[in-house]
Amino acid sequence: MPNLVNLENVAISFGGPKPVLDGVSLGIDSFDRVGVVGRNGGGKSTLISILAGLQLPDEGRVSPVRGLRMAAVTQQSQPKGATVRASVLGGEVPDHEWAADARSRTVIEGLRPGGGRGLDASVEGLSGGERQRIALAAALVQDLDLLVLDEPTNHLDVEGVRWLAAHLLARRTAVVVVTHDRWFLDTVASRTWEVVDGKVEQFEGGYNDWIYARAERTRLADAAEQRRQNLARKELAWLRRGPPARTSKPKYRIEAAEALIADVPEPRNSVELVTMARHRLGRTVIELEDATLTVPSDPPRTIVDRQTWRIGPGDRIGIVGINGSGKTTLLRAIAGERALDDGKRVQGTTVRLAHLSQDLSDLPLHRRVLQAVEDVAERVFIGGREHTASALAERFGFTAAQQWTPVSDLSGGERRRLQLVRLLMTEPNVLMLDEPTNDLDVDTLQQLEDILDGWAGTLVVVSHDRYLTERVCDRVVALFGDGIITDLPGGIEEYLRRRDQQVDVSATATVASSSAPNTSAEVDRRAARKEIGRIERRIEKLDTREKQLHTLLADAANDRARLMELDAELRALISEREGLEEAWLEASVD
Repeated sequence: MPNLVNLENVAISFGGPKPVLDGVSLGIDSFDRVGVVGRNGGGKSTLISILAGLQLPDEGRVSPVRGLRMAAVTQQSQPKGATVRASVLGGEVPDHEWAADARSRTVIEGLRPGGGRGLDASVEGLSGGERQRIALAAALVQDLDLLVLDEPTNHLDVEGVRWLAAHLLARRTAVVVVTHDRWFLDTVASRTWEVVDGKVEQFEGGYNDWIYARAERTRLADAAEQRRQNLARKELAWLRRGPPARTSKPKYRIEAAEALIADVPEPRNSVELVTMARHRLGRTVIELEDATLTVPSDPPRTIVDRQTWRIGPGDRIGIVGINGSGKTTLLRAIAGERALDDGKRVQGTTVRLAHLSQDLSDLPLHRRVLQAVEDVAERVFIGGREHTASALAERFGFTAAQQWTPVSDLSGGERRRLQLVRLLMTEPNVLMLDEPTNDLDVDTLQQLEDILDGWAGTLVVVSHDRYLTERVCDRVVALFGDGIITDLPGGIEEYLRRRDQQVDVSATATVASSSAPNTSAEVDRRAARKEIGRIERRIEKLDTREKQLHTLLADAANDRARLMELDAELRALISEREGLEEAWLEASVD
C-alpha cells in the first residue's frame, strides 16, 4: 500500500535564528507505529501538527493519501460536546448502542472518560487532564487509518498507560506519538524519529533500540575525531622526518552493541549510598505513626487508615495508585504540607526536605534563568562533586545563552526544568518528587536520573512513568483504596497483577449475607455481572480472531480453497458475535 502521508522538504521557522524544521522528508506507512522524541522546544509537536494538517509549513509539501481517515489529539485538543457522552461518541448515543460496538465499549471501559462522574457529566468544570482523556477517547472510538498523539500518557496512571499501549498494539492503525514515557515508547513503537537541529533522524525499533543506535553513532563520531587527530599527528611527523616506512594497516572491528555498555558500572551502589545517607540523616527521617488521612467528599474518603510507616535514610520509594487514589495528598502529608486527620508525623532533626510539586507558581517570573538559580545558591555538592549554578543549569538543558532568558518567557517544560535545578540547589537530603516527568523530554529525564544515581539521600517519588519509577526506586508501595500503604516486593508488575485481581473481584463482588434483605435479587445481579463479563471476554477473543482472519484472507488471495475456508470461519464468527452482543444487551437491561 502507498504511504498514508508523505512530507517532502518541509521547513518551518518561527522567527528564531534557526528553523524549527529544515528540509524534512519522511513518510508514514500503513500500520507503522512511530515514536517521536527530542528536546523540549526542538520541534516534535510542530512536526506532528504539520503531519496531521493542523499547521502549514513555510516550505515543502504534505501529501496525504486520498480518503485518509485520521484523528489527531494534541495538548490543545478540547472536548467537542456539552457532556462527556456527546464529546466521546459524537452525540447523545444511548448506552445500548455504544455498548454493542466492541471498540467503543473497550475504549470507554479502558479510559473511563469523565472518571467517576460517568458519561452524562458536564464537560464544564472538568480539569485539563480529564478533558485530555475525553479527547483521547473520542479519537480512539473511531475507525482510523492514522492516529496522531501528542503526549497521550501525561494524564494517565500506570494502569491507563498499560491499557493504551495494549490497545494501540491490537489495532490495525498507524500511530505517530510524541512521548517522553520510555516504557510506553519501547512497548508501542516499531520505529523512532528523533527531532534534532531541524532534522529528523530515523531509527528502527523503540526506546532501547534508539539508545543503542545513538550510543553507536556517538562512538563512531568519537572514532572519526580520533582518526582525524591521528592523521594530523602523522602529517606533522612526515613533515619533520620524511615519509615513514610502509606498514600494513591495522584492522578495526566494530563490537556488538552490548560492548558499548560492557564496562559501565551499575547505575548506583545502593549499600554505599545508604551508608552515606545514614551519616547525613541519622536514624530518623520521616515517620507516620498511627496516621489517618482523609479527603473531603460525600461521604469522606479515607486514603490512609491508622497506618504506621517509617521512611529511613537512603530509602528510595515509589508510590503508585490509580488517579484519585490520594498519592499527591499522601506525599504532601509526608512533606508536612498537609496535616494528618489523626496520628502523628515525626521528622528527624537533620532533615532538609525539598518537594517538587506540580505547581509552578513559585518561580520568580521577573528574574532571568541564571539569576533564579543563583537566588537559591551559587554552588552545590551532588554525588560528591561540586556544581556551579551555571553548570547545573546547563546540565538540565539551559545553554549559556539561554541562561539569560527571562523566566516569564520559558515554556512549561523549561519552567519544570528550572524548578528542578532550583530544588537541587537547596542541597536537600530528603527529596519528594510529584510527577517529575511531566513536560520533561527524554534527555532531561536521563540527566535527572544520572544525578539521582549518585545522590545520597532519601527519595520518595509519585509518578505514572513506569520507566522512571523502576529506574530510580528500590521499593514500591501502592494505595489500593483500602486505607493501607501496601509494600510491593514485585514492584509495578505486582501492582498491575493486584489491580487486575481487584477489578475482577469488584466485577463479581460477593453478595450480602443470607440475612440481608433482597438476597435473591443480589444473587441475580451477581449472576448477571458474571455473565456480562463472560460475554465481553468472548467478544474480545472474537474481535482478535476477526483481525487475524482479515490478514489471512489477504495473504490467501490466490488460493481459492483456502479463501472459502477462511470466509466460512469469518461468517460464523460474525454470526456468533451478533448473538453475543444481543445477549450482552439483555443481561445489561436485566
